[in-house]
Amino acid sequence: MGNDSRPAAPERGRGGERLATWMASRTGLRGTARAARRLVFPDHWSFLLGEIALYSLVVLLITGVYLSLYFHPSTDLVVYDGGYAPLRGQLVSRAFDSTLHLSFDVRGGLLVRQAHHWAALVFVAAVFAHLLRVFFTGAFRKPRELNWVLGFLLLVLAMFAGLTGYDLPDDLLSGTGLQVVNGTLLSIPVVGTYLSFFLFGGEFPGEDLIARFNTLHTLVIPALMTAVLVGYALMALRHRPAQYPGPGRSENNVVGLPLAVRAVKSAGYFCLVSAVIFFMAAVAQINPVWNYGPFRPDQVSAGSQPDWYMGVADGLLRVMPGWEIELWGHTLALDNLLPLVAGLLLFLAMGVYPFLEAWVTDDDRDHHLLDRPRNRPVRTALGVAWLSVYAVALVGAANDVIAIRLHVSVNSVTWAVRLGLFVAPVLAFVITKRVALALQRRDRDTVLHGRETGVIKRLPHGEYVEVHEALDPARLHTLTAHEQYRPLELAPDPDGAAPTRTRTATRRLRVALSRVLYGPGTQIPKPLPPEHQELTARRRP
Repeated sequence: MGNDSRPAAPERGRGGERLATWMASRTGLRGTARAARRLVFPDHWSFLLGEIALYSLVVLLITGVYLSLYFHPSTDLVVYDGGYAPLRGQLVSRAFDSTLHLSFDVRGGLLVRQAHHWAALVFVAAVFAHLLRVFFTGAFRKPRELNWVLGFLLLVLAMFAGLTGYDLPDDLLSGTGLQVVNGTLLSIPVVGTYLSFFLFGGEFPGEDLIARFNTLHTLVIPALMTAVLVGYALMALRHRPAQYPGPGRSENNVVGLPLAVRAVKSAGYFCLVSAVIFFMAAVAQINPVWNYGPFRPDQVSAGSQPDWYMGVADGLLRVMPGWEIELWGHTLALDNLLPLVAGLLLFLAMGVYPFLEAWVTDDDRDHHLLDRPRNRPVRTALGVAWLSVYAVALVGAANDVIAIRLHVSVNSVTWAVRLGLFVAPVLAFVITKRVALALQRRDRDTVLHGRETGVIKRLPHGEYVEVHEALDPARLHTLTAHEQYRPLELAPDPDGAAPTRTRTATRRLRVALSRVLYGPGTQIPKPLPPEHQELTARRRP
């Protein structure tokens, strides 16, 4: 038997380098690490919105683990004997008792608890703002449709995580919100009663509510959010980041920062986000449950509003008239059912829009360059109209507080919100579209006539004009790099067969929607190169 062994050579490198080499050779990650070092990330302030969401989620998880060490998810009654004197001797649930103990008797407990709540609000706001950035810039187009779906699911999960966490302290304010949730569930035909009994473990409020919400809040929803985030990150790496148009940027490259530089900046940004969240927790009080007292089914907290992200649902409920109808021997509570359906349709429209636009545009190409919102006037107007509905409904969630503070009738506020839900989207759509078209026209004039210098010149015949100078190539590329779609037209079947009635209706709908998005009056034609060259030649001496 031969001996192929070689003499031992002195080990080189430091301990950390040798450990990294050993791990890379055993796990097969050496190629992955090399590929990661070649990654480039575009640098733009709007991309920080997604990072805020990620870092606030990290703060949420860390503070949530700390809170779970002291929180008791039980509705069993005990006599409170803690540090908050006004409630001593009162019968409260173990959940409420542990929340007060955490707030007043655990060192740093109130700071961590408020940081957890503030981080939840920042997280939902950051996810929401990130989705809006993706929507307005067209980052949802092929091949990132799945990224949009995962981001949309993350927003929904974040809202339900906030709802379940908001109700865990078992105070009167959260209990009032749960009564609204129960009423909405009961209004669902056929299955509403079963859903309510399943969620609350019997008739409201039930005995298993806190335990079930705690399981959802600490196990089920975080696991789903983690899976969604991992899938989102993998898809983002697979398709590489989208970037804004500019000199040297195309559909086939990425201009930005290398991974090492990006990682250092991200680490500093994580520290900044965490510091801001804990600063807010230290100086701004949030959810003081001791002021509301323990939950009692026979009491309702006055002036109660949910967190902002659930305000749209509460606002729709408040402004809905108390309509009920009898259908097949059953009573349908439309005052709860219709707001539920309207809210679901509002978010469903947000979730399916990218697929609708892809179908209408008939564009199957990969897109790695983002749009400027002004260059897609109809899409931008639709997004602003959607936001106007959300904002008006959010105002409706505070109709009682607005009436008290402004000394007006609550009925007046309610009717104003009802009208606003129908008028505001139309006005927002029209105004936003006109503003986008005006900005497009200004860009066209800037490209054709150059940049205003502020220098006034008098012509030989006495006229005063302002001197314009040609744009630099970078600015010129930014204003003219976008692509303008043309509306689709009806075309016969390629095989010559007579189309069915359903296919004809589908085609007509597709063409009609295409004209709405890209037809006459929806975009200002961008200047063609011959036009720009001709005007540039005229300005030369």
